[in-house]
Amino acid sequence: MELYLKLAKEFGIRADYSQNIVNLIEDGNTIPFIARYRKEQTGSCDDQVLREFSDRLNYLKNLEKRKAEVASSIDEQGKWTAEIAIALENAQTLTEVEDIYRPYVKKRKTRATVAIEKGLEPLAEIILEGVKSLKDIKTIAETFIDEEKGVKSADEAASGALDIIAERMSDNAELRKTLRSLLFDTGVISTVLDEENEKAKTYDMYKDHQEKISTIPSHRILAINRGEKEECLKVALMMDVEVAIEKILLTVDASGKTTAPLLDRAARDSYKRLIFPSIEREIRNTLTDTASEQAIKMFEVNLRPYLMQPPLKGKRILGLDPAYRTGCKIAVIDESGNVLDTTVVYPTPPQERIEEAQDKLLKLIAKHNVNVISIGNGTASKESEIFVANMIKESGINVSYAVVNEAGASVYSASKLGATEFPEFDVSLRSAVSIARRLQDPLAELIKIDVKSIGVGQYQHDMPEKRLDEVLGGVVEDCVNSVGVDLNTASESLLSYVAGVGKTIAKNIVEYRKKKPFESRVELLKVNKLGEKAYEQCAGFLRLHGENVLDNTAVHPERYESVELLLQIFGYDKSSIVNGRIKELPAQIEKLGYKTVAEKCGIGEPTLRDIVGELLRPGRDIRDTLPPPVLRSDLMDMKDLKEGMELLGTVRNVIDFGVFIDIGVHQDGLVHISEISNGYVKHPSDVLKVGDQVKVRVLGVDLNKKKISLSLKTSDNPGGVGGVEKSDRERREGRQKAQRERRESRQAPQKSLDDMLHSLQSKFNKR
Repeated sequence: MELYLKLAKEFGIRADYSQNIVNLIEDGNTIPFIARYRKEQTGSCDDQVLREFSDRLNYLKNLEKRKAEVASSIDEQGKWTAEIAIALENAQTLTEVEDIYRPYVKKRKTRATVAIEKGLEPLAEIILEGVKSLKDIKTIAETFIDEEKGVKSADEAASGALDIIAERMSDNAELRKTLRSLLFDTGVISTVLDEENEKAKTYDMYKDHQEKISTIPSHRILAINRGEKEECLKVALMMDVEVAIEKILLTVDASGKTTAPLLDRAARDSYKRLIFPSIEREIRNTLTDTASEQAIKMFEVNLRPYLMQPPLKGKRILGLDPAYRTGCKIAVIDESGNVLDTTVVYPTPPQERIEEAQDKLLKLIAKHNVNVISIGNGTASKESEIFVANMIKESGINVSYAVVNEAGASVYSASKLGATEFPEFDVSLRSAVSIARRLQDPLAELIKIDVKSIGVGQYQHDMPEKRLDEVLGGVVEDCVNSVGVDLNTASESLLSYVAGVGKTIAKNIVEYRKKKPFESRVELLKVNKLGEKAYEQCAGFLRLHGENVLDNTAVHPERYESVELLLQIFGYDKSSIVNGRIKELPAQIEKLGYKTVAEKCGIGEPTLRDIVGELLRPGRDIRDTLPPPVLRSDLMDMKDLKEGMELLGTVRNVIDFGVFIDIGVHQDGLVHISEISNGYVKHPSDVLKVGDQVKVRVLGVDLNKKKISLSLKTSDNPGGVGGVEKSDRERREGRQKAQRERRESRQAPQKSLDDMLHSLQSKFNKR
């Protein structure tokens, strides 16, 4: 079957759309460009679906390539058969292909190859076929005694023959598939705690623990793996050995044969020495890969809304990087992110020079008309927040504050990029600038650091680095391109994520505009190394305030003529876009019909709708429609929390078993998945995302362990999902339900190991 037809079936899309997507990807088009500007050719597939499609296409190509390599190798050995051809044709995963190839791989020296060299293969065939009695086997085995070849007795001959049979059993592709599925479906994962290890207490729940392999949650797999790596846990997979032996003996039709006891011996040897260690390793790897994919998915789910937090526009911000001994570093930035002033204050222990610090900050706030204070959430954050809240209260100034996640700020401040941006500042002052800018424009600032350092998700250091970088890089690219980038002001880092640009061209764009600002998008073609293809990919995502108002929209230059025709049809010109007179355009198009108007303009209906949206709001930032960051002027302490208290909070992290909520006490509280709703919640990400503002109820507080238990089942919303704006939640749930249905329509539920392998390997190229 042609790859595009297979992909069409798996993704539940029309065959012509599938063929178009394949062609667009192979022609070097970027995912953001395809998703935004080729909707008619793709059926309006979004960027996430297109990335999955691209991953699966790559996997299928590698699968076909490997099949061809295996076929060629077997054919060269003169062992090619019609049965092998059919088996390879039907193989759906790389694992299945390798199982088929296993008997034909040139083996290193094994007990079986040694036995074959001793001429014992005919004896193995006799045992497999059976004889009248076991006595006959002993007699026959004696004929294979050959001291020159190292066979000194009948028992040695028989043992060598059984080694050959054991290896043949192990090389049986169908048997390995059966036993792999059997272990996955019926087996358990067992853990034993090494209580003498000083880190053992962390893994106390896994002391003498057993759990079904087929149902163990991904986060527990990752926890067990980490415990094993730290030598706190011993881990093993277990299943019913006798059932496995029965399956093996069926492959040699042992029932009723006089040689059945010998075949049973070979089967047990094959299982214990060859088969089980191999399939145990494979399943452990598959469990780890699947758990990693789930963890990476949670990174993706959390990172997208985190990057897309709305910017705090038009504000002057004072960034405060908390510390104890070395003092709190301060940086004030203007509305464009330029640094106006810096200093260091010492309001925290051991100095506690509170009055001096307050005097300094109040003067800076008055001098630069500061509107907001941004406090990093690291070391000494709590003391710094108390100081700021008291200062605001006592002085009566009209200033609010927010605590921001400073994860990765130190990475940025010590980086080459940080040194290039602020060569005159020391590392800690750069962190203060970053903390201020994170509140002002989170996306523009956060893309400067390795996204793995941002602090969303779990077990980031245990993930396959290449896969994690690939997925998170895709999220950043999608976010940057969906927002758009100002061509004349964007940093080199931000420009590098624009579709078709990359680091080299981003640097060249910055060098070009140092001579003079860009006046139009078409001027990009003068930038060194930015050719026609790169221009096609990036132009629609780059914005500038120039003579042509369309240059400040997401309308692609290739559609400018269509826009002019659209304006002419309804009696508008470009000035109508600026003065807002064009607001009647949607109603006018509806009268004629979008399909009719699109045909007149020579474009598709989805493109027409996108263009109209851009003409109505030129220069818009899609992040402005999201809830603004929560700003405070006072705070609570964890000690103030009481059971039953209801508070407003912000979702900070979504994980497999719940969500962490910031309720303004410096310690995030956990809402377990069972406390999200009275109804069934398959996964917390189905109903909540990072940045959601919710109402929660305090279930319990453990001051010693610094743990807060929360519930979304509040007094005015006993059903749960407390306080998420209903329309937003319904829209999100509808989107997620549609995405799930798309996925479920293109692949079977993962109820078996083979299903898991197929699903997992469709996402990325294993080995």
